Amino acid sequence: MEHEAATPGLRTAFSLGALDAYGWALGQAVRAPVTGAAVAGLEGVPSSYMLTAELDAAVVQLGDPTEEAERAAHARGVHDALAWVCGLVDDRP
Repeated sequence: MEHEAATPGLRTAFSLGALDAYGWALGQAVRAPVTGAAVAGLEGVPSSYMLTAELDAAVVQLGDPTEEAERAAHARGVHDALAWVCGLVDDRP
């Protein structure tokens, strides 16, 4: 994912959203990728509650018909990555 995000032509809002979600889930980012919520707890790693809340926020953003295409693609990347991290889907985006 980092390679895709760094490669011109492969860098998409979807891949950046997925990368943001993975980084946040691993405790590499202080703020959640959709809501911007701060992580409190053990070494900045979000709890399962926070992971699923962020996944829900991505679903809400995806359902907003007024959302810009770029932001919707970013939210889709976050959603798909967190759905995989939470074990809701088998295929990693």
